[in-house]
Parts: sequence; structure tokens; C-alpha cells
Amino acid sequence: MWHLSGTMDIVTTDADIAELTLEEKASLTSGVNFWYTKPIGRLGVPSIMLTDGPHGLRKQRDGADHLGIGDSVPATCFPPAVALGSSWDVALIERVGAALGAEAALEHVAVVLGPGINIKRSPLCGRNFEYLSEDPVVSGVLGAALVAGIQSRGVGASVKHFAANNQESDRMRVSADIDPRPLREIYLRGFQRVVEDAQPWTVMCAYNRINGVYASQDAWLLTQVLRGEWGFAGVVVSDWGAVSDRIAALSAGLDLEMPGSLSDDRVVAAVRDGSLDRQCVNAAAARILRLVDRAQAGAAVTTPPAAGAHHALARESAGRSIVLLKNDDGILPLSKSRNIAVIGEFATQPRYQGGGSSMIKPTRLDNALDEIRLLATGKVVHAAGFDSATDVSAQEATRLRREAVAAADSADTAVVFLGLPARLESEGYDRDDIDLPVQQLELLAAVLEVNPNTVVVLSNGGVVALPFAAEVPAIMEGWLLGQAGGGAIADVLFGEVNPSGKLTETIPVRLADSPAYLDFPGEFSHVRYGEGLFVGYRWYDTRDMEVAFPFGHGLSYTTFEYRTATAGIDDHGDIEVRIVVTNTGAVAGREVVQAYTALPGSRIARPRRELKAFTSVALDSGESREATLTVRRKDLAYWDTRVDRWVVEDGPYTVEVAASSRDIRSSVQIDVDGDPVTIPLSRSSSIGEVLAHPVAGPILQSAMASAMAGAGEAAAIMPDGVDLSRLLDSFPIGQIGMLAAGSGAEVDPAMIDALLAAADAPDEGSTAHAPG
Repeated sequence: MWHLSGTMDIVTTDADIAELTLEEKASLTSGVNFWYTKPIGRLGVPSIMLTDGPHGLRKQRDGADHLGIGDSVPATCFPPAVALGSSWDVALIERVGAALGAEAALEHVAVVLGPGINIKRSPLCGRNFEYLSEDPVVSGVLGAALVAGIQSRGVGASVKHFAANNQESDRMRVSADIDPRPLREIYLRGFQRVVEDAQPWTVMCAYNRINGVYASQDAWLLTQVLRGEWGFAGVVVSDWGAVSDRIAALSAGLDLEMPGSLSDDRVVAAVRDGSLDRQCVNAAAARILRLVDRAQAGAAVTTPPAAGAHHALARESAGRSIVLLKNDDGILPLSKSRNIAVIGEFATQPRYQGGGSSMIKPTRLDNALDEIRLLATGKVVHAAGFDSATDVSAQEATRLRREAVAAADSADTAVVFLGLPARLESEGYDRDDIDLPVQQLELLAAVLEVNPNTVVVLSNGGVVALPFAAEVPAIMEGWLLGQAGGGAIADVLFGEVNPSGKLTETIPVRLADSPAYLDFPGEFSHVRYGEGLFVGYRWYDTRDMEVAFPFGHGLSYTTFEYRTATAGIDDHGDIEVRIVVTNTGAVAGREVVQAYTALPGSRIARPRRELKAFTSVALDSGESREATLTVRRKDLAYWDTRVDRWVVEDGPYTVEVAASSRDIRSSVQIDVDGDPVTIPLSRSSSIGEVLAHPVAGPILQSAMASAMAGAGEAAAIMPDGVDLSRLLDSFPIGQIGMLAAGSGAEVDPAMIDALLAAADAPDEGSTAHAPG
């Protein structure tokens, strides 16, 4: 049987894989069918299976439909990323990943297609329920935890969709046109974190184009950045059907086209006619063989989990993911003895996952009404209140609303379940708006008229507008919570679980307030990322815009006090932030502590604040504990387009320790030494740039001081009040002769050339390495 060494070294030459023919190597670079790689029977190389995740295993049964959506094997449906991300809990997410990996191993699945860590650029993206956050640090840290968990069980993860897959509209063709800084700092940064920290077995490239080039054919993306800069050693697999030109894709660094392809002969022909480098095929085949070797090395799980263990983990993680948005007058938790009206069809027919390729067939499915009744001792009545079907008559809608109002009127508390019907959000298309259905809003208004003690529980894969936020005393954001979400909702309603989830995306007041509003989803297969760096809270906070609920927000049934933060630079150049947090309430709770940085007076455009670290602290009532947050130096860096590398700017950074991006509890300043950057000078360089140069600057400064004798005449031609130094700061050095002529002086062009030559001399200046 064929067997590679299992080391991290990748085979790249014909000599190393001499046992394979060119035809066999080519065959390895595409699937044999929808889910399996091609075997090589002559050498005993088996097929391995890749199948959907990312919040549960979606393995189709033998003989099932093409996509396997209608008939997949039962698996635990954990909370999708939209919910799980709100836990901010690295250890919990790694446990979920390990459970997912275990179930995959037991089903002989080699690679789980997930997690998805694309940025939530717009709240309209139909696939936002599969993604973790609008922030790359959150996406990267939590994505790495999922990968680590999955791979701890001897199963590979496939981080997707690489990259800039931020909409479903025209997703097979659209070009995401993004400037270099936001591309690096926002849309690639999370992927870089996962690759460097967790070394996923595979990375899945996206359908879309990036600045005009298909991701599957982008050598800059797949080879220069992913492999060259980040050190990725695994397999690059296409999204299913994402390859339009297989030869170009192999040349760019794609290893495995999925699903099966009939064009292996084209690969062979391209090698033989010289249009495809043989080494590209060798390298891809070697990586596939190494992936097969890792899969065949033996999964770390052979025994099924204890009965109910994974469902219990699904319930725990769902409870940890619920975000308590509002809780006026402590209306929650509910007393179990109170009479409760449970209203809304989602209480009995839960929305627990999104539509499309990630739909899991759950091993069981809880609903909130049953779970509430199990915990309650008082009377619990239910009324559907509305019907999400599109063909409901006005008469039927009125009847349902009247029944709900009657139930609410006779109860101590009304718990109203609102949310988005499945048809409004799915893979394959984007949402039209962020509004809840009018029928649901009318129902809530009618309930509030008879019972002001109303709690709203939301079920949605993407954020929704909350026009009722001021009127409703308590709002729970339940997202899509997986198969055990019903029990988790009951746990939080009655205080069996103290909520600790926090938003990983901003909830805007209006769709029109959102950063990408004017540029989403683009036109003629192009979408311009015109908001640049200002995605999510970076946009809202920098513009001081009103939001419904800010990034990082989430309440608890207890309260937390933050003391004064301190900060220092450690031996790695990272900022270590310490702060004591105290639980000042009556019950145990968990607080997610966030660290944001800012650089007042920065020379470049920056958001008002950017999240750089977070941690969670579990505290008993009255307990205090010191939280430590590490802001990595490399995460302070911006992408300098002048030198095409990461650069840390020097200066006094402000580190804000916060409970949300709008709830800053303590701040501290710390000086950070920056990376020296020497920019090559030319005649188009400004006088300010020349003065800032370590070699040319002192020379020009001396020359300008000598020329001050003529300053009086020069000043005479300038209007009163004009700041000559600011004018000169942006004036091209090559045009300085024009200014000198105005005062009757002359500047020898040879002197300028000599100055520039001195600046560019090989022994002068230095260029720092990239941070980290």
C-alpha cells in the first residue's frame, strides 16, 4: 500500500513520486464523484471522503440524491457559527469541533468542509449564518479553535471560503473589488490567523473573483500569500464547481478540483505540450497523497460517544451562545411559578439552522415550548400567533393574532417568539432587507397592548431590525441554535443558565446605516468594497452613529465591575493587558472582556477603535479575578501599500478594556516602537517625505536652512496667514525649482538628483521585516 512519510515536508519532484504515471498524478487532482477523491488501485491508494459541515456532519447516504440534502445520515446539529461565535468561548468551541470531528471519524469522513470564517460585510448576505463575525480577530481566533477541535480527532478541516466570499448574489462570477489595505487587514487576516495557528489540512477557495481574478486561479492568493507568506502546507480544494479553467487553476496553486472532473486528459495534454508546468501537477498530486496518508493514519475515534453526550454539548453551547440584548427591571429570569403565554410558531417549529449545503439531519430536535413546560411549575399556554406560510389569508392571520392576544392577556408574562422564516435566508441568494415580517410585528404590537410584561425571543441567521426595542422590556437574541436550542432557550429564560453571549456583529437601526449599503451587491458582476476598512463596528463607532445594539454587547443576570487596567510590553513585543473584574451581583456569571486599540494622531486612516484581544472570566457572586489579554504585536500592524508589507506604526497606543465597543470600562496608554520604513525617493516625492528620510532629510534640512536668507522674498509672494511649511510638506521635490524661481533664486537639477541618489545608496537606510 502506498504510504508517505507523514512529515510536514511536501513532495514536489517527479523523482519523489516516480511510482505514479503522469496520468495517475493528474487523476489525483480531481474527485472521482461528488464527495470522493480518485483512488489509484494499482498502488493501493484509496479514495477519501470530504463532506459538508460546518456545524454538524452532513454525509449523504449511499444512493441518496445528488447533494445529499434530502437524505443524509443523522448527526448532531450544533449551533451554527452565527450563534456559536456569540459565545466568544475558545475552549467551548474547540470542544464542539472535537465532537464534530469524532462523528466524522466514526462515519469514515476524512475532511469536514468548514469552518466558514468570511467577514459579515453586509447584514444582507444570505450565508451570514455560516460565518462567525464582522471582525477578523474574532473570526480567526474562533475559527482556529474549531479547526483544532476537528483535527484533534484525526479528521481534517477545510477553512472556507478563501476569500472575500461576502455575498450570494452572482457568487459564481462576481468580482470583489477590494483595495489592498482592507483586503489584508479585514478579509484575509482571519484566514491568516487560522492557517498560522491551527494548520488546517485543507483550505477551500471561493467561487468569486477577487479584483478580477477567480479565487481558484489566483496565483497571488493561493501560492504567494497562502503558501509563501503564511506557510500553508496542506491541500487547496475548490468549492464545488468553482473551477472554470482547470489548467489555470493548477498553475495558480489549486490542488483538488471538486466534484469529479472529466478533464484529466486535458491536464496530461497541457503538461506534454508545455502549457502546464509538470511541477505543478507533481506538487498537487503529492499534497493529495499526503492528505490521503493523514486520513489513513487512523482517526483518533473508534467508539461512539455516550448516549446523549453530544446533544448535551449542543445544549450547553446553545445556552452559551444566546445574547441577552435587553432586560429592563430584571424581568428575566422568569419565575417558574408564573403563568406564561408562549406565543409564536417558532416555539414549536424551531428555526435551528440555515438553508443550503450545511443542512444537518439532527439526531433529535427539541422545541422551546416542550422544554419550557418541563421547567415551569405554573400554567403555560401556547398560541401560534402567526403562520410563516406565504399563502395565509387575512382572515386566518387575524384569527391567529386574536388567539395570541387572549393568551397574553390572561398570563403574567408573554414570551413571544419572532424570527425569519427559512425561505428568507439561505445559501444561494441574499436577503432583500433586514425586517421581520409585518405579520409578526403586528402581533407583537397587539400583545404589548394587553401585556407589557413581554419577552421577545428571536430566531434568525442574520441580524434583523428591532423597531420595537424601546417598547419591549426584554429581548433575547437566539440566532439559530441547533438541535438543542429549545432547551437552551428554556434554560436561559428561567435562569438555569446565566446568559453570557455577546454580539460578534452590530445590529443597526436601519439597513441604510450599514457600511456596504450603497455598494451591495454590485452590478455587472463587480462589487466595489467602497467602505474600505470601515466594516461593522469600525464604521458605526468611527462615525458616532446610533445603533440598535453595538458589537460586543450582551447582558447577564449579574453585574461586573472593572478596575483600572494596566499594560506592558512582553518579551515578544506583545502588549499584555491586565485588569481585575469583580462579579458584583447575586449569581455566578461569565463576562467576556474585550480589548480595543487606537492610535490617536496616526499618520494613516484608522477606525476609531479595533478589537485586538478578548478573554472570558467565570466568577461566583462577589468573586474577583485578574483577566489577562494579550494584544499581539502583529495584530497592531497595518498593511503599508508603499512597501507591500505589514508595518507597526510607532506611537502612544490607547488600549481600551471594554464590555462592548460602546461600553469602555478602563483605558491605558502604552508606547510602542514601530517598524522603520524607508521609502525609495524620486522626483515625485514630496518635500515632507524627503525631510522624513533618514539620509536625505538632514541634507535637505541643512540646504533649506541655508536658503532662509531668501525667505523674506519668498514670503512676500505668499498671502498673509498661509503656513508655508504645510504647503511645502506635500510639494514634489522635483518641482522645487519653481518655488525658488519665484524668489529669484535658482536650483540646480543635478543637486536634486544627487540628493536622491544619496538617499537610495545601498548602505543607507533599512527595511524592517514584517512584524511577528
